Amino acid sequence: MLKKKNILIGLLAVLVAAGGFYAWKEYRPAEEKPQQKAQGKGGPFGPSGPTPVVALPATLGSVDVVMNGLGTATPLRTVTVRSRVDGELVRVLFDEGQLVKQGQLLAEIDPRSYQVALQQAEGQRARDQALLANARVDLERYQTLFSQDSIARQQVDTQASLVRQYEAALVMDKSQVDSARLQLSYTRITAPIAGRVGLRQVDPGNIVRSGDTNGLVVITQLQPVAVIFTVPQDAMPTVMKRMQSGEKIPVEAWDREQKVKLADGALASADNQVDPATGTVKLKAQFPNDDAALFPNQFVNVRMKIDTLSGVIVVPSTAVLRGAQGLFVFVVGPEKTVSQRVVKLGPAEGNRVSVTEGLREGELVVVDGTDRLRPGGAVEVSGARPEIKIPEGKTKGQRRKGADK
Repeated sequence: MLKKKNILIGLLAVLVAAGGFYAWKEYRPAEEKPQQKAQGKGGPFGPSGPTPVVALPATLGSVDVVMNGLGTATPLRTVTVRSRVDGELVRVLFDEGQLVKQGQLLAEIDPRSYQVALQQAEGQRARDQALLANARVDLERYQTLFSQDSIARQQVDTQASLVRQYEAALVMDKSQVDSARLQLSYTRITAPIAGRVGLRQVDPGNIVRSGDTNGLVVITQLQPVAVIFTVPQDAMPTVMKRMQSGEKIPVEAWDREQKVKLADGALASADNQVDPATGTVKLKAQFPNDDAALFPNQFVNVRMKIDTLSGVIVVPSTAVLRGAQGLFVFVVGPEKTVSQRVVKLGPAEGNRVSVTEGLREGELVVVDGTDRLRPGGAVEVSGARPEIKIPEGKTKGQRRKGADK
């Protein structure tokens, strides 16, 4: 019995010793494990492998020198339609927001009182015409009698003065008729310009007066339309040189997010002074606006093409980084290692930027994966965004188990 007990104790001691050795082998510190095992888990892109990046060559190309600014769409003409005479508004012949033509009838004022005034003026003119005709007949008679030495000279002169008096009265009557006819025409209110009418300010049945401040409606001209924007004062010499040469400077209007182009136009004029508060100058561009894409007082982003640079080094804007030494790019060398290169930039266009110093045509610059790079580090260049490959021979469950450990 004692012998069996000693055998059991010996087996238990062997099992305890084997379990301790296995626990020490699996859970010992990482620095004590063989280096080959750590490298095996890293794979080709592990701690000792090259860094995967995307690199593109620097190319020769053309870059448009574009000046950006914030502008406001402004109608070329804005007119507040007011009545020129007093009276009751009897008809409104437009709809709010309607496009109207120049000379189109918009509203009518009660014309009856002005028709009566016109008839009175015409009656007065007819009366004075009759008096003038009678005075002229008497003057001819008196002149005949005077030639026969039958009447005195004074009577002839008096009759001639009366004729001239009636002639002057007839001129005054004609002006009264024209004035009454003009007042009558003012009862028909027409559009002074072509454009879009706004909201109606007065309803039919109200008494309108020539001194009303609000008027009947406001008309804004939309075709063409202007956009007023500002540019820095340092850019004015280039702009004025282009304007004085007679060239049309193209201008584009974009939406707030600069994703949709609204219209194409050309620079029309420039202001005559610099705003001392902002150091900018106002410019005006004109757009045909045939599709009514621009609306009065609409804020737009303006892009004005000043010049085009040809034969310059062009790289993607994502390749340019900023550091303590300034702007730089990572250049991939022949040995698949990267070096940090300080560059000087020129004008940019979209997602492309020109480089004036620091790069040569054909050199590979890193455009993706720059956050993991260090000067002199090895890289693996790919034409697309690289994916770290899973080492072969391991299943999904094995990978998760290793990650958990």
